[in-house]
Amino acid sequence: MSEEAILRLSEIGRRLNLRAGAAHLPHLYFMTDSVRTPDPVQIAEHLPRGTAVILRHYDTPDRYTLARHLKRVCQERALILIIAGDARLAEIVSADGLHLPEWTITRPQLGHRRWIRLKNRISTAAVHSMPGLHRAYRMGVDAVLTSPIFPTASHPHQTAAGVFSLARQSRSASIPMIALGGVNRVTAPRLIGTSCAGIAAIGGFSE
Repeated sequence: MSEEAILRLSEIGRRLNLRAGAAHLPHLYFMTDSVRTPDPVQIAEHLPRGTAVILRHYDTPDRYTLARHLKRVCQERALILIIAGDARLAEIVSADGLHLPEWTITRPQLGHRRWIRLKNRISTAAVHSMPGLHRAYRMGVDAVLTSPIFPTASHPHQTAAGVFSLARQSRSASIPMIALGGVNRVTAPRLIGTSCAGIAAIGGFSE
């Protein structure tokens, strides 16, 4: 994706973020994926200030080295590094946040709960259902990434929630909601008018 297109995503995310009163949270999230974004460092080098980079790449053999490389780029470009699933790795690389896959909020580890209580750190969780949303709220995370909003290659067999469902849920939710799933330069403008607090994407950064 061109830098102009990424800036457009950032602009829409910022607009949503301010409308939702969530300026304390990132407004744009880049979700790494070992298949769809095999070189997340290269993408991170072109992201605008304030973007959150959520390192997934769960099956990468040397995830620590990748995390260190991303940490360096994030420091240089004023980005926010969030490690997915691994509280210990987040601590080792002095990450800015921890992201919890939905299964971890069902069976949270002690390290996950300890991280959420840290000050000046961000905690997010992935949710795909209302029960997941309620569990994330009770656990005390700062925001949830809800998906899929639009049809997405990441979950080709999962029914997309759609903008109207997101608008209804985000309006009444007790926790900031970030839109994920099929979000790109074509679909992102459709989120304007909802109460979601930002946008997240995978393929939207690698098109």
